Amino acid sequence: MTMQSGRFDLGTLILPRPYLLFLGDATERGFAKTALGLADWAPDLCIGEYGLPGCTVTAGLPRLTPAEAREKGARALVIGVANVGGVIPDQWMDALVDALEQGFDLVSGMHAKLVSFPRLAQVAAQTGRQLIDIRTPPQGIPIATGRKRSGKRLLTVGTDCALGKKYTALAIADAFKARGIDADFRASGQTGIMIAGSGMPMDCVISDFLAGAAEILSPDAPPEHWDVIEGQGSLFHPAYATVSLGLLHGSQPDVFVVCHEVGRTQILGVNGYTLPSIPQVIEQTIAMGRLTNSAIRCAGISLNSSSLDDAAATVEIERLSAELGYPVADPIRRGPAFDRLLDACLS
Repeated sequence: MTMQSGRFDLGTLILPRPYLLFLGDATERGFAKTALGLADWAPDLCIGEYGLPGCTVTAGLPRLTPAEAREKGARALVIGVANVGGVIPDQWMDALVDALEQGFDLVSGMHAKLVSFPRLAQVAAQTGRQLIDIRTPPQGIPIATGRKRSGKRLLTVGTDCALGKKYTALAIADAFKARGIDADFRASGQTGIMIAGSGMPMDCVISDFLAGAAEILSPDAPPEHWDVIEGQGSLFHPAYATVSLGLLHGSQPDVFVVCHEVGRTQILGVNGYTLPSIPQVIEQTIAMGRLTNSAIRCAGISLNSSSLDDAAATVEIERLSAELGYPVADPIRRGPAFDRLLDACLS
């Protein structure tokens, strides 16, 4: 990601592929969202998954050792965990070193940089392997201008983190394109960047420059073009609200979709914080978003109903839509409800 001729070029990632997805010792699906996202949206790039003893999460791929995955053609071990703080714990180190020695490059979207670990750096140098850190913003990001840009923008926001903002943005962008609409998915997190091949790792940008980074992520575009921007965190998350607000102000969305997971009642990763209601999220997003786009509006709700069967999901979608007065849909299940949500986005 570089700055060229006075404008930023987010660049295109060229990563060694295909991948073996490393799940570490994860026991919470919400913290394995990188592996799950790659398995769901880039399955042709994923050979299998590799978990340590105690790992109870699966991305639904064959469980392989690094040696087995290497025999099947895998070239990179991708850290598929996005834990609190983006740390690489000591208990992973032997497995990461083994992967380097087996001939893998390492790819990470964690806050902790692979290159900062002397043992990994030494083994990588000895074996001629690469340590690739995705979560590295470009140099020289300016502060935001607040200038209204051409084109149209949709942002996914959430009642919490890790509940479907990326999936929703990917699904909406794909559906827009299927309707013949000029649209781009704009990635703002490590997994989305790996899927899209470019983007802005918003949660690594210094706070003064967050809104400026979001402006770079979604530049001026033709009047009928849609940028569908992957949201981050939640305005109600005590740790991540700053990133969410900077992304909201800088992306200047014309439309937003609220993402929520059936059954979740507590903010993920912190104790003692209850999930906000969907109306609270709509009200707060409009109130704060009006700073840079006075015409901001909510189009509807994206419901993560993965814990329900089809019949129960349909009942819940219809109930919530009647209660809130907005279109509600699960973008993974698609169907008529999703078509109604798309119509509301475009109306």
